[in-house]
This record gives sequence, structure tokens and C-alpha cells, in this order.
Amino acid sequence: MLLKDRICIVTGGSSGIGRGIALEFAREGARIAVVDKRETPLRGKYHETDVTTPTVAEVEKLGAQGIFLQTDVADESQVTDAIQQTVECFGGLDILVNNAGIHIPGGAQEISIADWDQVVGVNLRGVFIATKLAIPHLKQSNFGRIIQIASVHAYGGGAGPAYAPAKAAIVNMVRDLALEIGQLGITVNAICPGYIETAIQDYLTPEQIEEALEKTALPRFGLPRDIGRAVVFLASDDAEWVTGASLLVDGGFAAGV
Repeated sequence: MLLKDRICIVTGGSSGIGRGIALEFAREGARIAVVDKRETPLRGKYHETDVTTPTVAEVEKLGAQGIFLQTDVADESQVTDAIQQTVECFGGLDILVNNAGIHIPGGAQEISIADWDQVVGVNLRGVFIATKLAIPHLKQSNFGRIIQIASVHAYGGGAGPAYAPAKAAIVNMVRDLALEIGQLGITVNAICPGYIETAIQDYLTPEQIEEALEKTALPRFGLPRDIGRAVVFLASDDAEWVTGASLLVDGGFAAGV
């Protein structure tokens, strides 16, 4: 097992990509804190239409240990509590995966400033909060890893004036953090997913979904497991000399941009 007994936090772990990451971590023997605003997984109209069981229940079915911690990642005090509870429950922290994110459709002329603040608050500020608060604990680990979930939209527009800039900022945050904390033995990397079959895609029309598939080089969309396996690699000893990197896991979507 690549992550046997390593202690992990996965934000946004109840649904979608975060759930996929947590399940792959469980298969590799990790102990997982699922951090999310809700325990019940989201169900989509296009994808994940029949998901019902909480992530921790699925983690336990795989023979791993898991806890659910209800947390708003944009709230510093709640994130502080979640990290502390993880450390108290499992005895430390080895891996932080900042996956929690939201998307509110609309261009600069439609989206409200309040909605812009909310998207950036979760997708960028929330990532910084969890990262900053986790570093003191990761310093105590022999396997310190930070993995940020960005997006293929970090490299281009088309996802709105809040989502795409926040994801682009995460890519550069990874580089900056890698330089700052590399001497502490902590690696920092990002995964940039393309279209993944999750409930978050509900805002799209069938025509937009078909267009996304046509732009994807491989003949299918991604699954949460695809991102989960890439995150397992970055969290494992196999990637101990990889830091400051952003890995596109997009089925070739960005190759045509």
C-alpha cells in the first residue's frame, strides 16, 4: 500500500473529486479526515445520479479509517478546529489535499460582487487558510505533502471571472510555497483536472457537455478516480522529489488550446 497509515485531510471530500481522492487514499491504506460542509454526497442530473452513502462509510468498507468533520473552508476558526480534530484523532498530519471548490456561473456583467467574493473565498482564500494552518503539523511529518486541486481553466478563460482566476492563482501559489517550505521537507503540487463526471457539472447544458467531449482528446470524460490516482502518486514516496509542479489530468483537453 502506497500510503499505509498516513494521515490525510481531504477538503470537499463528501462529493465528486474529493470523494474520489478519499476512496483512492483508502485503497492505499491511509487514514482520512473528510472535511466538508455537508456529509451527504451531492447527486447530479448528469453524473453521480445514484450516489447516496457518505464517503466515510465507503472508506470504512475498504478497510480504512475515516472521520467526517463538518467545516466551511472559508472560515478560519472552523478549519483550525478540523485540523486540530484530525491531529487529535489520528496523532498527526501527513497529507493535506485542498479540493473544496465552488462555481457560480456568469460573466463579469452578470455575476454579483458577493458571488465573486464567495467563489474566491472558497477556491483561493480557503486553500490558503488550510495550507497555512496545516504547515506546522506537516513540519512534524516525515512525509509532508500538500496537494492543491486547481483546474484546466487555470490556463485559460471560459469559466467566469472568479473561478478561472482563482484556479490560476493556486498554480502560482504552489510554486511560491514550494520555494518557501521545500527545506522543511514538504512538497507542494497541484492537479489541474479537465471535465470530470461529477454533480458540479449540473450548471451545464447537454450541448455544452457535448462540446467539452469534442474538445477532449481521449474518447471519454474523466472520473473522480482518475484524479484520485494522480493525487495518490503526488502523495506517495514515488513523488518525493516532485514539488512546485502542476499536473494536467484532463484527457488532453488543454492540448488543443
